[in-house]
Amino acid sequence: MTRPSREELYRRIRESSKDSVILDEMLRLGFWDSEEGANDVPEELIRREAELRQELRKLTAQQRRYENRDAALKAMRKERLRESREKRAANKQRRKEERLARAMAWDETQKTHIVYLGEDVSTHLEKLDYDAEKLAKHALPDFPDHVALADALGVSMAELRFLAYHREVSTVTHYRRFQMPKKRGGFRNISAPMPRLKRAQTWILENILDHVPLRDEAHGFRPSRSIVSNARPHVGQDVVINMDVKDFFPTVTLWRVFGVFESLGYSPSVATILALLCTELPVEELELDGKTWYVATGERCLPQGGPTSPAITNILCRRMDARLAGIADKHGFVYTRYADDLTFSASGEAAEAVTKLLWHVKTVVQEEGFELHPDKQRIMRSGRRQEVTGLVVNDRLSVPRDDVRAFRALLHRVKTAGLERAHWKGESDNLLDRIHGFASFVHMVDAERYAELRAEAKEVLDAHGYAPQPVPPKPKSERQDASAEGDGAAKPKKGLWAKIKGFFAGAD
Repeated sequence: MTRPSREELYRRIRESSKDSVILDEMLRLGFWDSEEGANDVPEELIRREAELRQELRKLTAQQRRYENRDAALKAMRKERLRESREKRAANKQRRKEERLARAMAWDETQKTHIVYLGEDVSTHLEKLDYDAEKLAKHALPDFPDHVALADALGVSMAELRFLAYHREVSTVTHYRRFQMPKKRGGFRNISAPMPRLKRAQTWILENILDHVPLRDEAHGFRPSRSIVSNARPHVGQDVVINMDVKDFFPTVTLWRVFGVFESLGYSPSVATILALLCTELPVEELELDGKTWYVATGERCLPQGGPTSPAITNILCRRMDARLAGIADKHGFVYTRYADDLTFSASGEAAEAVTKLLWHVKTVVQEEGFELHPDKQRIMRSGRRQEVTGLVVNDRLSVPRDDVRAFRALLHRVKTAGLERAHWKGESDNLLDRIHGFASFVHMVDAERYAELRAEAKEVLDAHGYAPQPVPPKPKSERQDASAEGDGAAKPKKGLWAKIKGFFAGAD
């Protein structure tokens, strides 16, 4: 048992009283009997006396300070300063602990939730209530939270946030932008998604958009449909009317895409993320301080070149297709749509109702949030060549005569002058692939009529030892529009680039 030092005893006496210290030591050493009545002076009395003495000393010291006014004020200021410092230190520690707790909570939230994806697009990210009945109607996958969506897309939460983030100014882009020449002159701006975003868009296309039923009038970018199926209903009609929707994809903005996904049953939060993944911000590239900056020039919209863009427009246009089909039927017309190309045709007395039809169509298209291109409306009577999505439909479905003649001339030139001196529509690279592709195309349109032409093309290809590359099985996102129209003809390999070219060649 350690004996207290003299300094320790003096300190304890100053803080209480001598009798109280003696009592504590006697209790410690076992000389004091704590039982009631065993001692002349009760233990409680000794301790109470010590408390009173200590209080008296404090009061005496306080009285001495107050007797000297300056000393009292100085002591008070010193005490307030000490209390203020202690309070500041406590508040600083408390704020530090709160910041740490918030940071830890934010880290945990980041792992399971996306709460911000940029200015003006993050309003609905906290709303996760979805309509399970609507989703089940089309057998669509449901996503109760953001983690489920990320897992389905095969990306981490950080990757999902990165791919969907909306930036008005950025040094990063998810698209490769280039221009393609149009059939009738000029250039079309194409935005092809980078691999990671393309994979996400492809998943959305195959697992969500492709499961939504469409109107029979829609023929663009659908299995078993093509420019051939789009043109066939208009063969042999007295009048054929072609109309083009102006700025089709740029007109479909972020919130219209959001509405498509929300209408399918997805929560506002998930619909926002899906819409951001399927749209792009039109930008201008600027060079500054050796860096490339992408600065927004317009409203976020569907990219021309995204795998999901045609499917989204097909779903968005369901009501417009139904209304236009109803108008066409009322006036005795047939209606089909291939992407942004609207085609109407009729025969007999109905062919005289063109003016009424055009007025109703323009009204409906405007009410559905689109605008007809004023320079691309064509009314073709039976006395002139009638074309629908690049195919002639006067008496029978056929390829334009000029194209067939040009192709025959190409084959002749290859036979007589050699491959090096030939070209197809100004292009001489991959010429054998082009010959094979056009021969397959005409065979798809009318196998019997163009059998001789295809045989001639095969002769040229065989003479040059051409063997088409086997096409591996493709995901649905890279399907070919003409797959159901041929009768076993070999089809050219179609990646994203070829698919884009094929689509816009038909749209022009």
